[in-house]
Amino acid sequence: MIEKKTLKKTTNERSELNEIDNNHVWHPFTRMLEWDSSEKLIIDKALGNYLIDTEDNKYLDATSSLWVTIHGHRHPEINRAIKAQLNKVAHSTLLGLGGVSSIELARELAQVTPKGLSRIFFSDNGSTAVEAALKIAYHYQQTKGNLKGGKPLKFIAFTGAYHGDTVGAMSVGEIDKFVARYNPLIFKAHRAPYANCYRCPVKSTYPQCKLKCLSKLEAILKKNPKSIAAIIIEPLVQGAAGMITSPPGFLKGVARLAKKYKALLIADEVATGFGRTGTLFAVEAEGVVPDILCIAKGLTGGYLPLAATITNDKIYRSFLGTKQNPDAFYHGHTYTGNPLGCEAAIANLKIFEKEDTIKKIQPMIELLSELLAPLNDLAAVGNIRQRGLMAGIEIVQDKSSKKSYPAKQRIGERICKEAEKYGVLTRPLMDTIVILPPLSIKKTELRRIVDAIKKSIITITKRSN
Repeated sequence: MIEKKTLKKTTNERSELNEIDNNHVWHPFTRMLEWDSSEKLIIDKALGNYLIDTEDNKYLDATSSLWVTIHGHRHPEINRAIKAQLNKVAHSTLLGLGGVSSIELARELAQVTPKGLSRIFFSDNGSTAVEAALKIAYHYQQTKGNLKGGKPLKFIAFTGAYHGDTVGAMSVGEIDKFVARYNPLIFKAHRAPYANCYRCPVKSTYPQCKLKCLSKLEAILKKNPKSIAAIIIEPLVQGAAGMITSPPGFLKGVARLAKKYKALLIADEVATGFGRTGTLFAVEAEGVVPDILCIAKGLTGGYLPLAATITNDKIYRSFLGTKQNPDAFYHGHTYTGNPLGCEAAIANLKIFEKEDTIKKIQPMIELLSELLAPLNDLAAVGNIRQRGLMAGIEIVQDKSSKKSYPAKQRIGERICKEAEKYGVLTRPLMDTIVILPPLSIKKTELRRIVDAIKKSIITITKRSN
C-alpha cells in the first residue's frame, strides 16, 4: 500500500497514480474498456472557481464539479464551519438521538423552502432523496390519502427524466442507457411528455400549442382515476436529458393537474436547487409549492454528501399512527443528518444571505445569455437552452433537420476534451455541451468559458464534416 504522503506531482509519482487508477478505480458512467488514466487529468487541488491538476495546471470548473459547487472551492466560511465541527463530533446517528447540527439545519431549511414545507428527512444524495420521496408518497396515499379506486398505486414521471440510479429512482427515470438493462428490477411508471420545445413530443410549436403536452398528462390522470400516488418532475430544467428547459406555465400546469386529481407533486430539485435557475428553488419561479421537495447536490455548497426530502405537516402526520398503535417511516441511512454535512449546509445558506447571492447572480445570468446568443449562428449549433446559470448547447450535424451526429463520433466528448486546451473543464450530455458554473463565477471567467466552448465546437465539427 502506498502512503498518501508519497503521492506527489513528480513524473514517477504521476505514473504511479496512473497505474493505481487503471488497476483499481472503477469510474462512474465510464466505458472502462477505453479508460487510460494517463490520458486524463488528475485533480489535486482547487481554489475558487478553478480546479488544479497534478501538474499545477488550472482549469475553470464550468460544471461545478458535477453541478454541486455553489460558492467556489475552499470557501473560507464553509471551511471554518467544517473544521469547527471536527472539534466536536464528526458523526452521531439520528436513530434514537438528536443532533445539534441537524436540528439547526432543519430550522434553516424550513425557513427558506416554499411555505408549508416544514418536515425534513435527511439522507445522503439525490437518489436517496428521491427514494424517500417515492416511499413517503406511496405510504401516504395508501393509508391517509383520498385514492380509493382499488387499483395498485402508480407514479407519473416524464419523458427524458433522470432522478438517480437506485432502483426506485430508475423506475421514474427514462434515459435508456441508465435504465434499459435493469428493466426487470424496476416498477413501471406512467410516462407523460415533458415540454421539450426544440424536439416537441407532441409535434407542436410553442406558444401556439397552448401547452398541448399538458393534455397528455391529464389524459393519463383521467384514465387512472384514484390510482396515481404522485407526479414527479424536474422543475424548469431536465438536467441529464440535455438541459431541457420547459416553457413558462408548464410547471404550474403540472401542479394544477396534480391537485385536481389528488396526486401528490414531487419536485426533484437535486440539480435545480440553490440558485441554479435564478431563484433559490426552481418552483418559486411559477409560485408552485410541491407536496414533497427533494434537494441534494448544492445543499452543502459542494462539500459533502447530504440530501433532504422535505414535506408538509399533513403528510408527516400520516406516519404517526395513534397512541394505541404508533407507526413510523421505516426508512433511513447510517449517515442521516451527518454533523459535518449539516454544518457545511448551514454555512452555505448563511453565505446566500450574507452575500445576497440570488440578487448578485442576476447580471451573470444576463451576461451568459448575451454570450451564448452568437453561438446560434454556428452551423453545428441546433439549440441553446438556458435557465439561470444552467445552459446546454445542443450540437447537430444538420441544422435544418435537427439531425444529430452519429453516436460513434462522440462529438460532445471531443468538444469538451478540446476545451481543456483553453483551461476549461466541462462535460457533455451526449452531444449537448453543458455550462453550469459555480454561482461565484466572475464575468471574465464566464466569457472565457463560452469562448473556449465556441472555439472547440468550431474545431471539432470542422474536422467531423
